[in-house]
Amino acid sequence: MSALLRVKQAVKDAVSRLPGGEWLVKQRFAKFGAVGFAGTIVNVGVLYLADKFVYRGVESPDLRANLALATAIFIATAHNFLWNRAWTWGDRKVHGGTSIVVQFFQYCASCSLAIALQVLFTNVLRQHTFLELANFLAIGISAVLNYLINHNWTFRVRKPPQKGSGS
Repeated sequence: MSALLRVKQAVKDAVSRLPGGEWLVKQRFAKFGAVGFAGTIVNVGVLYLADKFVYRGVESPDLRANLALATAIFIATAHNFLWNRAWTWGDRKVHGGTSIVVQFFQYCASCSLAIALQVLFTNVLRQHTFLELANFLAIGISAVLNYLINHNWTFRVRKPPQKGSGS
């Protein structure tokens, strides 16, 4: 069993042991939410580290915050794609010849609206609260739209190409 499959099974087993966990594991939106929650932790952690350490030499607070935000979003997006592909929509193995690279670009495209909203809401909300809380709230606002796009486009069931159908 590969390392990814062992980790996937360990997470599934751990969640299954929680009260109501078996039901939760079977629910796709709950899986998406669990991946999103983990991605939120990754996002906020990277945001903090990038803002306080990686980009600390950037003098403009706005530029530093936006560089940190872009870094956090990229790393969290890659994290979420891998987990959503393996776990949330892992049962949808018919990709119609779609490579993981193409699917990652589809995922990024489908997330672009949610990412744009996250950046917008983070920048609006950070005027009223600290950066990390503003980002956390913005992630929640954009999560539902992100799920719907990915469910219906990126990870939809694709029919395998028919043999002998010349185009």
